[in-house]
Amino acid sequence: MAGVHSKGLEDYKVEFLQENLLAWYKTSGRRFYWRKKGLSQYQYIIAEVLLQRTKAETIAKFYPLFILEFPNWLSLANADLKAIEVFLKPIGLYTQRALRLQNLAREMVKRKGRLPRDRKDLESIPFMGQYIANAVELVIYNQPSPLVDVNMARVIERFFSPRKMADIRYDPYLQGLAYKIVNHQNARYINWAILDFAAIICQARKPKCVICLINNNCHYFKTIVNP
Repeated sequence: MAGVHSKGLEDYKVEFLQENLLAWYKTSGRRFYWRKKGLSQYQYIIAEVLLQRTKAETIAKFYPLFILEFPNWLSLANADLKAIEVFLKPIGLYTQRALRLQNLAREMVKRKGRLPRDRKDLESIPFMGQYIANAVELVIYNQPSPLVDVNMARVIERFFSPRKMADIRYDPYLQGLAYKIVNHQNARYINWAILDFAAIICQARKPKCVICLINNNCHYFKTIVNP
């Protein structure tokens, strides 16, 4: 890659990451209920809400029970708040999360289950925010939006280079790269591939760099692990 200018190198690395992680996902990716086709908008959104700050493996066991107990927006909106709190407690989600979740449900009942396509309107709904709004665009509207959490950020920063700002939501470098990476016909699978790769290979404390299939182009591996 000698002589390749910075933009060309970045484009090459983006394509390299896309191709290799999609191939890896086919054989090594995780299979979760909420990744199935044909789920309702409610089921997709609830999954993303529960996944915030909670491990996917934990939610995998809990999610079907939650959907059985609260099968739609109306049932969640009309439920006793204490009942929601009790249901969420085993996975470490307490009072504030239960209240915000019910407020989201009540807002969706008012909207008759209709989600706005306008981004500002979407983020104005309680509990949406950047991550959930991106998930809605990705899974429901089939737009190439990135599910940027600390795990995706870790993979991107290690492979390319660290971000400048503390908050991943507002770092233009990280956000720009994330959108570039998922700007693909298989955007949904690229998102899932990165999240799974972060959980299985590019772990926070003990990354498995030696067996990593993308380490020959990884900034972290070249500068930290094997300089």
